[in-house]
Amino acid sequence: MKRVVVTGLGAITPLGNTVESFWKNIVAGKSGVGPITKFDTSKFKTQFAAEVKDFNAESFIDKKEIKKYDLFTQYAIVSTDEAIVDAGLDFSTFTDDELAEVGVIWATGNGGISTFEQQLTEFHKGDGTPRFNPYFIPKMIVDIAAGVISIRHKLRGPNYCTVSACASSNTAIISAFDTIRLGKANIMVAGGSEAAITEASVGGFNAAQALSKRNDSPETASRPFDESRDGFVMGEGAGALILEELEHALSRGAHIYAEIVGGGMAGDAYHLTGTPPDGIGATLGMKKALNDAGISADKIDYINAHATSTGLGDISELVAVKNVFGDLPVIVGASKSMTGHLLGAAGAVESLISVLSIRDGIIPPTINTEKLDEKIPEGLNIILGKPIKKEINYVLNNTFGFGGHVASTIFKKYEA
Repeated sequence: MKRVVVTGLGAITPLGNTVESFWKNIVAGKSGVGPITKFDTSKFKTQFAAEVKDFNAESFIDKKEIKKYDLFTQYAIVSTDEAIVDAGLDFSTFTDDELAEVGVIWATGNGGISTFEQQLTEFHKGDGTPRFNPYFIPKMIVDIAAGVISIRHKLRGPNYCTVSACASSNTAIISAFDTIRLGKANIMVAGGSEAAITEASVGGFNAAQALSKRNDSPETASRPFDESRDGFVMGEGAGALILEELEHALSRGAHIYAEIVGGGMAGDAYHLTGTPPDGIGATLGMKKALNDAGISADKIDYINAHATSTGLGDISELVAVKNVFGDLPVIVGASKSMTGHLLGAAGAVESLISVLSIRDGIIPPTINTEKLDEKIPEGLNIILGKPIKKEINYVLNNTFGFGGHVASTIFKKYEA
């Protein structure tokens, strides 16, 4: 099968709206969490989130076009534009045949939920006569970001959306990886976006007892593995990767960040929202990724854990890590301590971290974790407090979603 490399990156995040600003803040261990500004939270149990800051869609998208797009699609457009430029691609110079070999697989968990909420609220406030925005449906549906990216750049290769809750964008990346290595495209735009910090989302996750309620100290609320953690912190944003067939990338002199070498998907088959205590799904996903990459567990230098800061989820994942890696000295880190949980966009944003850690030889810290939960298996090497400078050859990135979805990817330092 063909080799697949990463040649471009793009980001819209709570810690920066470019890849380099985001990475700088991640390495510095900054928190992107603060009080919610999008709506009045006074009646909500959780009043904070990791919001994107200083995002102005008009700086990137024609004003007439903006009204057609939900915020999750706007994030998708801007992050993919950055990734395309970063990859040195100018699709306006591509022939029709070349454009047919460029595709988009874009993920989201919630799609245009803010549009859905706003339109139904306006309807119920009215006299009952249906007066919906003509863009209501195309703004809301989950696949529309993939479609818009394709339309914007005239990309006529494989085009669809993956939805597997918080594993969605890792699933998209694995699917794009498979598409290229099977010879069905030369270039794939892959990633995910989420803009779900809304009243319905926060209220719904509160009802499910999933969100932290640490309103007195929001910046320290996301504390993976800590004995006092009380739930995840909702985040928003987007991560975009340009995946490219190796020979195609070399033929045009592209800069290569890293190689993607493995992807594993599995199911917990356990519970609507919970994770199994024995970590069976995560164990399978990681083992499948290793098998796909054709490497043994001792090759992995760093695991970017899913680690949402929930009581059962954190332990289940670390049990799975112990199942797969035993007493190997692999370093486990939890970047959601800084970004919050970007839901369907989490896997893509954490893939950026994985790739950049390989590029710079830096493993970002886990912040806020003061005392490790005593239920964590012994012998795990969890990074806390400060980044580690280390040569990194392989990174494994975990994502898990409601419904028991598991997706694990492996990135490798590129070697000719």
